[in-house]
Amino acid sequence: MVRLNSMKAWALAARPKTLAGAATPVIMGGGCAWMWMEGSGMSPAEAFDWAAFALCMLFAWIMQVDANFVNDYFDFRKGGDTERRLGPKRACAQGWITPGAMKTGILVTTVLACAAGLPLIWTGGPWMIAVGALCVLFCFLYTTKFSRIGLGDVLVLVFFGIVPVGFTFYLQTGTWDMQTTLAGLACGLAVDCLLMVNNYRDRAEDAAQGKKTIVVRLGGSTAIILYYLLGLCATMLAAAAIVLSKPGWCAAPLLLYAALHLATSRRISDTDGAALNPFLGKTSRNFFLMALLFAAGCAL
Repeated sequence: MVRLNSMKAWALAARPKTLAGAATPVIMGGGCAWMWMEGSGMSPAEAFDWAAFALCMLFAWIMQVDANFVNDYFDFRKGGDTERRLGPKRACAQGWITPGAMKTGILVTTVLACAAGLPLIWTGGPWMIAVGALCVLFCFLYTTKFSRIGLGDVLVLVFFGIVPVGFTFYLQTGTWDMQTTLAGLACGLAVDCLLMVNNYRDRAEDAAQGKKTIVVRLGGSTAIILYYLLGLCATMLAAAAIVLSKPGWCAAPLLLYAALHLATSRRISDTDGAALNPFLGKTSRNFFLMALLFAAGCAL
């Protein structure tokens, strides 16, 4: 039993399991910065700005919760969360949180995210305001526009990959390099596996509602192939980011991610409907582990 607008209701609406997707790019950006500092003859243990890293993580986590609230509210308003929904239950649709309270929650988390990111201006300069503003803008546009026309995967690649990895790195080093771009692409592709599972599960309902995701456009069997290829490409790009500066064996830990991703891909191919929900957690576990393995490879 979930009481209306209770703490339990808000905790469920925040979807804490999705925070791994927000943490993954920050960890990978930090790993790139550590590797760059070593290559520049610096001592990462002394030069690494842990306060900036923590603020990046906090901003990413709050923005993820904000995005979850936005998704919950606008999908409810558009009638997307019906009794036919196969995915995890949503707060507004279940009556756990009133739409008015959810709007207030969106406002509060947006303000908190901006407050968390504000001190980074002193490190990265005033144009970090523009970066934060774009994150907030596309947090709303993802649910209200882009996810409905098949561009959700592009936003994941940019805002769960290139942008957070790159700017976590930039705030530590004041620069941007090829390795960071490769790591950002790897991260975005790995996190997009989560969206691929979600859209594969919901392909019939999305098609009925006119939601043109990539899975709806290309078909379910193609989605399974894409899921596998996204993780494979992520592994190769992450490994390339490491071996540009370090011996090849430093990228060897990433083979564990590749093996787990392959195992998950095989099981997904034999699953459908609501039975796919556990694979959201397995996919999150996989790419979060990839971030940890990448960071370890950067530090070896």
